[in-house]
Amino acid sequence: MLFVKSDEPMTQASDRWEKLRQEILVCQRCPLAQSRTQAVPGVGPPTARLVIIGEAPGYREDVQGEPFVGSAGKLLTKLLEQAGIKRESVFITNVVKCRPPENRQPTQSERKSCHSYLIRQLEHIQPKVIALVGRVPTETLLETRGSMGALHGKSFERNGRTFFVMYHPAAGLYNQTLVPIMEEDMRKLKKLLEKTADSGDQQEEGQLPLSDFFSNQKK
Repeated sequence: MLFVKSDEPMTQASDRWEKLRQEILVCQRCPLAQSRTQAVPGVGPPTARLVIIGEAPGYREDVQGEPFVGSAGKLLTKLLEQAGIKRESVFITNVVKCRPPENRQPTQSERKSCHSYLIRQLEHIQPKVIALVGRVPTETLLETRGSMGALHGKSFERNGRTFFVMYHPAAGLYNQTLVPIMEEDMRKLKKLLEKTADSGDQQEEGQLPLSDFFSNQKK
């Protein structure tokens, strides 16, 4: 069932989702708009129980307009399938919606420019679990600067929201000794999803709206 606010008809929710996607596609908030081929809003159902958030689009993502379609994306798909998670059931996006030149790390200003888009996506989907792959999404959404070695494979409950930290698939391409660790982390993620399977679809008691949650983090 498409998540909608109690007073919002489903057709309006669908229109709201498409309007957000179009806003991202034509965004001019930061200089990345001048160097991109196209913005990459994300892909997957707006009913997803799991949202995976990466850092930013790379070369292939910039060309195709879809996140995680390069070599790292192929590894992500393999990890998901091995754990019994269908990629098409997951909404996948990035902290930054446009490719930084030369695939450099996005600046704080670029992250800030895209932040409201990401929060609006999460508010619309209302996922049960938000998986953060890599250091940039972990720092951006959890506001923690611990090492990935210390944080990966762990879940964090923040105001009723469940976050799960993982290595970015690209890390496994550069260091293949990490792949078995990433496989184990994905199995942990699958168990975490199963744990939430029986919970309701509406906002839980005491759970802050995502916009309020991240606003409070900044205070």
